[in-house]
Amino acid sequence: MSADDAVGLALRLKALADPVRLQMLSLLMGDRDREVAASSLADAVGVSGGTATHHLNQLRAAGLVSSQRRGVNNLYRAEPASVEALRAVLNTCC
Repeated sequence: MSADDAVGLALRLKALADPVRLQMLSLLMGDRDREVAASSLADAVGVSGGTATHHLNQLRAAGLVSSQRRGVNNLYRAEPASVEALRAVLNTCC
């Protein structure tokens, strides 16, 4: 693994090292074509809207989710290729 690949992997793992972020990503991964508003994710995991936005920004910075603004809402979608890349690196079983 190159140094750049290791940095990218570490950033993704750091973003996932939070229970709320794991819950949010799990909800988003439940249906890959589904876009979910930050407020819906906040309600689902029991945090405030501001806290949800903070966690979603961390996931977005790590490339694990993307967002699109529609009207007054930011809709979030999981980035399955990024999650799959994590799985592939961590799958070291013989």
